[in-house]
Amino acid sequence: MTIASPAPPASNPASWLNNQPYLLLSLSSLFWAGNIVLARHVGAHVPPLTVTTIRWFGVFLILLPFTWPHLKRDWPLLRKSLPLMLFLSLVGFAFNNAISYWAMQYTEALNALLIQSAGPLFVALWSLALFGVRLTGAQFAGIAVSLLGVLIIILRGDLAALAGISFNRGDIMFASSLVAFGLYSAFIPRRPKINQLSFLSFTTCCGATMPIPGAIWEAASGRVLQFDAITLATLGYILIFPSTLAYLFFNRGVALIGPNRAAPFFHLVPVFGSAMAILLLGEKLQPFHLIGYALVLAGVVFASRQGSAAK
Repeated sequence: MTIASPAPPASNPASWLNNQPYLLLSLSSLFWAGNIVLARHVGAHVPPLTVTTIRWFGVFLILLPFTWPHLKRDWPLLRKSLPLMLFLSLVGFAFNNAISYWAMQYTEALNALLIQSAGPLFVALWSLALFGVRLTGAQFAGIAVSLLGVLIIILRGDLAALAGISFNRGDIMFASSLVAFGLYSAFIPRRPKINQLSFLSFTTCCGATMPIPGAIWEAASGRVLQFDAITLATLGYILIFPSTLAYLFFNRGVALIGPNRAAPFFHLVPVFGSAMAILLLGEKLQPFHLIGYALVLAGVVFASRQGSAAK
């Protein structure tokens, strides 16, 4: 008589998700799309530097009970890599977020989503300039196809409308935030080999501290955060989704497949943004939406599933 071996334990959903880079990066894009739409809606209601400080300090407090043991264990490596960690805190958290919130006071959501589509280009350029990491032909083709899909969605199927778009200082500010985040993305694979909670806790703490002088200046200028229903709802979404979860997911996704293969997922941000407009704002689903969605998804899948970029 044989005794059946015990069934293997059910897999941990968190462990499973932690090893699904494509899902993690897609969710990050979804949460950031919501952040762009929300930032445009409340742009004149919240001081950007104050919100940036509150955003990252709030994330740090949320994570601290879970990450304290990891921080203590990883502190020697953090201290050894302090210049790099401070640099990543600046470009990926403090500057990137403050300037993007500030920009949304001056630019339109259409322009922001259009500029956002250049995100993969900035990642590729920084990776090439700093580390000699080149896009493969498949990655370049995938980014080009997905970019075409983004343009079809944003321009509502009329690519000739691109010539009629004008840019202002808010657009330049928003583009600078993408340049900074592309730099952050290129450096992620070079970060110290520590627990991702330790990494995010340290960088959010530093990212909250750096804009404090600007937040004080905002308060002195009369731009004080009003804690009404709009502000509280905005902060609630920002703290949980585009901050804590999106950065955890993005950092893990880049660590698993590299910055160049992760970069095309930036093109999902305008896809999700347009889908939110259809679902939440009553915009009608048009054929150009479907064509654009298909091109973006095809490009993302094609580029991200290829081998690592050549060096």
